[in-house]
Amino acid sequence: MKIRAPRNRTITLSPEDRVAFEPCLRTLSQPATPGDLLDSLLHQDLLEALPLLPSGFVDLLIADPPYNLGKDFNGRKFRQQTPELYAEWLESWLIPLKRLLKPTASIYLCGDWLTSASIFPVLNRHFTVRNRITWEREKGRGAKANWKNCSEDIWFATMSADYEFHSDAVKMKRRVVAPYRVDGAPKDWTEEDNGDFRLTGASNFWSDITVPFWSMPENTDHPTQKPEKLVAKLVLASTAPGSVVLDPFHGSGTTAAVCKKLDRRYVGIEIDRDYCLLGLKRLEMARQDPTIQGYADGVFWERNSGARQKGQKPSAC
Repeated sequence: MKIRAPRNRTITLSPEDRVAFEPCLRTLSQPATPGDLLDSLLHQDLLEALPLLPSGFVDLLIADPPYNLGKDFNGRKFRQQTPELYAEWLESWLIPLKRLLKPTASIYLCGDWLTSASIFPVLNRHFTVRNRITWEREKGRGAKANWKNCSEDIWFATMSADYEFHSDAVKMKRRVVAPYRVDGAPKDWTEEDNGDFRLTGASNFWSDITVPFWSMPENTDHPTQKPEKLVAKLVLASTAPGSVVLDPFHGSGTTAAVCKKLDRRYVGIEIDRDYCLLGLKRLEMARQDPTIQGYADGVFWERNSGARQKGQKPSAC
């Protein structure tokens, strides 16, 4: 058992949690309809589940697979491969997943600098690549023999030219210094009690993300957990309330928790039992507290801007 600091807020599983959430685990043994799947987490190997999933029911695919480097996921080890073999592995699950997507669906596929070299040609063969988001992942003290790796990529692609993108839903509220005035009045910015701010359109470089760590209430022991704020941007930009979001590498439950908070439907698939149980626990926590750190009053706040963390409540379940 890990010894944790007094202020550590990492989400863990107690014996009582296991008793409560074990009966909620689902595994498919026969073909399912969309109605069977919505708002569920599947404890299953992705390649086993894929043939049992229905066609054309997903509005948004968010995929955060193991990157092409060695990593231990609760005892399951992913080993680094050549870029060519990694690309083949990507296609082994991405091509079957395509059947599940609506013609208007969007795709976000996560990677790092090395993995991106394999991701782009694979996505480009099967979808229309729209952009590459790079986000600042500030974590770790540094590297001695190389540049410190503190960024990751999210590739944005679509099934067709007909897709959703809600730019107004993902605006950033940034502090401005020496802003312009016209006849003494603010130009494209507002004066507030805690500073001067401007709403700006979302770009493909994100410097406002805080990686979950032990003092944050969303943190788990998953080694590659994505922040809720990051996933919220993807969900709000590319879906409307009630849309269906699929996460085939669901990990410890970030996508489902965010969808719960933002009134979207979700389907998650995760092979590890403990991570599935953590996902179910986070869904229960999302019902009690629908706030998302860094998202308040319908806008995303830049890091360290002094924003109120009020959050927005989703519609009733």
